[in-house]
Amino acid sequence: MQKTSARLLALLSLLQARRDWPGPLLAERLEVSPRTVRRDVDRLRELGYPILAGKGPDGGYRLDAGSDLPPLLFDDEQAVALAVALQIATTCGADIEEAAARALTTVRQVMPARLRHRIDTLRFTVVERPATRPDPQVDSGVLMALSAAVHACEVLRFDYGPAADAPPRRVQPHHLVTWGGRWYLVAWDLEREDWRTFRADRIAPRTPTGPRFTPREPPGGEVAAFVAARFRGADGSGDWPCRGEVILDLPAADVSRHTRDGVVEELGPDRCRLVLGSWSWPGLAASIGRFDADIEVVGPAELRDAFAHLARRYANAATDAPATPP
Repeated sequence: MQKTSARLLALLSLLQARRDWPGPLLAERLEVSPRTVRRDVDRLRELGYPILAGKGPDGGYRLDAGSDLPPLLFDDEQAVALAVALQIATTCGADIEEAAARALTTVRQVMPARLRHRIDTLRFTVVERPATRPDPQVDSGVLMALSAAVHACEVLRFDYGPAADAPPRRVQPHHLVTWGGRWYLVAWDLEREDWRTFRADRIAPRTPTGPRFTPREPPGGEVAAFVAARFRGADGSGDWPCRGEVILDLPAADVSRHTRDGVVEELGPDRCRLVLGSWSWPGLAASIGRFDADIEVVGPAELRDAFAHLARRYANAATDAPATPP
């Protein structure tokens, strides 16, 4: 049987994992009698944990929200998740950045040295935030391995993507970033002798890591600007290669909700000006066309030509479409 202190921690971890626990199931998981579970629940209550007892033949327990904050228990995965969440919160644009930074410092101080080291090595930059939950997810162990290689300035070897017979990539890892909800590794590719960005969910790190290296400066000196320029197809300016201006017969509030990095100006209750960028003129025209409203092109001429090109293409598609059965 576990010692009382270890058993209390295990009981607390179980109570935090789900909302309701039947008493017999807790006893089975802890390999103790229901009577021991009741005694351990009483001990946790004495420590300040608000645990509610359910009625019925089997009984049950629930860790309730209380007015006082008792000591919290985090396993390794929870500690990593907490560090990630708090670091993202420090750059979220809301009025909580300072509080999030202080919370991360407070949590770090009470962590064991082992967890404190893992948190200290996990550093990343939020370049652009997602509107929805990203997919696919990245294993936290991969993030920790990448972050550790960045922190130690050690050459990283990894398999990338589905090609199992491809030779492993060798890079000097520079930084972890998030863009649109996905995780990326910014690194200097040793074979290609150039900067590259790699999707973290496609990376399978190999061990051991390689020799240490002297970190390079990314183009422009700022990793966020470099990543934004790469994803926008620019050559370092950080702007889209194609940018146009239109007037839409829609309220500005409706357009703003579906525009990630454009500029929306209200011209009236049902009319607005939109300045938007893309990697190509047809792509920009198609992106604007999704608003399903009358469009007035302000400029440039390339955007007007792109609308004409798409109009011909869509007209041909409608002509060639098979007849709809009655």
